[in-house]
Amino acid sequence: MGGRLLPLLEGLGYPVRCMSRNPERLKQDVTGSTEAVFGDVTEPASLDAALMGVHTAYYFIHSMGAQEDFVELDRVAAENFANACTRQGVVRIIYLGGLGNPDQRLSQHLRSRQECANILRTSAASVVEFRASIIIGSGSLSFEMIRALVQRLPVMICPKWVNVLAQPIAIEDVLAYLTEALDLPEAESLVFEIGGPDRVSYGQLMKIYAKQRGLRRLMIPVPFLTPYLSSLWLGLVTPLYARVGRKLVESLRNPTLVSNNLADRYFQVRPRSTQEAVARALVCEEQEFAVTRWSDAFSSGSTPKRWGGVRFGSRLVDSRTQVVNASAENAFKPIQCIGGKTGWYYGTWLWQIRGFMDLLVGGVGVRRGRRHAEQIRVGDVIDFWRVEKFEPNRLLRLKAEMKVPGRAWLEFEVAQDGGKCTVRQTAIFDPMGIFGLAYWYALYPLHQFVFAGMLRNLCAAIPKDHETVAAEMMPDVSGVQ
Repeated sequence: MGGRLLPLLEGLGYPVRCMSRNPERLKQDVTGSTEAVFGDVTEPASLDAALMGVHTAYYFIHSMGAQEDFVELDRVAAENFANACTRQGVVRIIYLGGLGNPDQRLSQHLRSRQECANILRTSAASVVEFRASIIIGSGSLSFEMIRALVQRLPVMICPKWVNVLAQPIAIEDVLAYLTEALDLPEAESLVFEIGGPDRVSYGQLMKIYAKQRGLRRLMIPVPFLTPYLSSLWLGLVTPLYARVGRKLVESLRNPTLVSNNLADRYFQVRPRSTQEAVARALVCEEQEFAVTRWSDAFSSGSTPKRWGGVRFGSRLVDSRTQVVNASAENAFKPIQCIGGKTGWYYGTWLWQIRGFMDLLVGGVGVRRGRRHAEQIRVGDVIDFWRVEKFEPNRLLRLKAEMKVPGRAWLEFEVAQDGGKCTVRQTAIFDPMGIFGLAYWYALYPLHQFVFAGMLRNLCAAIPKDHETVAAEMMPDVSGVQ
């Protein structure tokens, strides 16, 4: 959410300060008027400098992915943040929580969301709390779960929670509420329930998604399947880890419906329908993946387990880094020459075999080479890849044109930090159904062997006036939640 809100605030001309446990990663993505500073809600001493001089603070922190007690982690985080806001004279906190009637028997997840809001209200700042149901857009746990289930399962076993009603809202509409909240008069704390005009069940939302993707899906209702079993099932077929899935499924027993129209009285936003929201999410899917990247999201809990790559939305991601003692220009030179006669820096014969196999099934193979040995432009062919994005001395993203059961990208990034650079190599795969998943996991051990060697040799090919140092070859997944 923060990654999508930031450019809107910058576009409106607001001076923005982004607090992160890894601010260096943010600095290359913000404009000159935006600060990226260190801050960790589990370290109270770090918050005062981050909040000094701040008028309005957005709070989007959640620990549900943590292996520890996420309720306690969220409680401590909210307390530390509220106390720091009081000390630094923050005037307003804007918080995004979850819909759910507090008079009902709420799940642990929804109770925690509302408890965090109550804790934030103990600060001297006024709190604008938004409570939302399913947010339709990439990155939302609920929507990503629905998308993955529909994409991967032609036949779905549907437990009772599939019939529970929700009131989905498009991510663009949530962002509109979040930005308009800046103009509210400074008064007492307020709670706004927000949602689209449609009340639909999770099952109905799955059917809407399937229809818009042109998929036929059979849904078989069953009276059983406990939250624990459901979470294990979700962990196998969706981007959610089992521990997150269980917490989420437990909350799905609660209807998440708007019970008042207070938001209509204060805001100009008129949320779009569920049909429109899903259509918009599908159109913007590629842009959203580029704008809010998988490595930008840092769980306030632990790093997720990695075997088989990290899941981000419907995609699988495998990334690794190496630090080199070189300028960005020199570090990028070998990247810019990849493919063609230069080859792929490691296991080129394996790439050639893969190209031959691609030819056998009607693909393009590796015989296309490249237009120029060093020059690159968007749209260029590099063997069986095509240049999708190119930023000199910073980024090269290649999209696969070989035959694969899904879509694949290979990306190289260079980030300057003083006299050193971090070279990041990332493989991204968007599998098509069960066959796509089988393809990824079958080749995953070979990919580890090839991609590690590729990055190692690519960094060794950097011009010799700068020696490679501190080769951190362990895969880097620190940013996923």
